[in-house]
Amino acid sequence: MNDNSKVLVGLLVGLAAGTALGLLFAPEKGSETRDRLSQSLKDLGDSIKDKAIDEINNLSNLKDKVVTSVKNKLHQTEEEFVDDDLEHA
Repeated sequence: MNDNSKVLVGLLVGLAAGTALGLLFAPEKGSETRDRLSQSLKDLGDSIKDKAIDEINNLSNLKDKVVTSVKNKLHQTEEEFVDDDLEHA
């Protein structure tokens, strides 16, 4: 996980903790507090899910680039090998 991801996760966790504490100490009925807390946790879960999807997409794109690069290098090596064999034949 890169530094930006760590910062984002830390920020989201801090936001969730702050929200939970704020709701717990707010002068509202318990049911309203639970509803707000539940919604905040759902929103946090959605944010984490979205971030995970972004990271999975980034990894998939990186994988595609690596595979393409390896295939290109393999093709170049095959061509050099064939050219070298033709020169020595």
